Amino acid sequence: MILALARELPGLAPVERIRAIRAALAGEIVFTTSFGLEDQVLTHLVVESGAKIAFATLDTGRLFPETHALWAETEALYGIKVFAYTPRHEAVEDYIAESGINGFYASLEARKACCQIRKVEPLSRALKGAAGWITGLRADQSPARSDTPFAEESAQYGLVKLNPLLDFSREDALAFAKTHNVPINPLHASGFLSIGCAPCTRAIQPGEPERAGRWWWEDEAKKECGLHVGPDGKFVRPEPRKEAFA
Repeated sequence: MILALARELPGLAPVERIRAIRAALAGEIVFTTSFGLEDQVLTHLVVESGAKIAFATLDTGRLFPETHALWAETEALYGIKVFAYTPRHEAVEDYIAESGINGFYASLEARKACCQIRKVEPLSRALKGAAGWITGLRADQSPARSDTPFAEESAQYGLVKLNPLLDFSREDALAFAKTHNVPINPLHASGFLSIGCAPCTRAIQPGEPERAGRWWWEDEAKKECGLHVGPDGKFVRPEPRKEAFA
């Protein structure tokens, strides 16, 4: 099924990709949105498709005000509810007590620990029991994402991970949003192409890659928050089980 989906999705129109995903999976499907450009396009497509798919977001406690405003606007426009998963308050309190309010600047380990508390652990709750996980990953976002498949088995979360906009360029996403009046974060127009937590995001400079503004003080090759990578910081690419291809 996974291999069949990976082969089928590229040949379908974007909205039909959502319908094909829903038809292929029997259990709950969760779309996790960060309200970035791609995620806003996906929200529009999910609503247009009529597919029963749950909307979830990770409210880290340190998002931009503009992101929260777009969240409210998106719910009102599309008549949907985006369920928020927040970090465990005890974990946040312990982290701040040990590392300080902005301790993530001190080291890669400290930053990953913050992401683990604010994003990775809440994601595990958002995906608990789900059969499928829809993401806004695009192959051209970074070299690490360039060989991502449209559909893959995620041993990390025990479900099928689906990337229906994988072959979209940023220009494709922008054009779709403009044509379909999809609301997008106003920070994009100010050079914030990839938007996460406010302390860890800056506008990019001319000529910089799209994700250069995320964790800009770190090695470019290591800049992932942990949602799509394993403990070694690399994209998870497990060997699919044979039955997954049935």
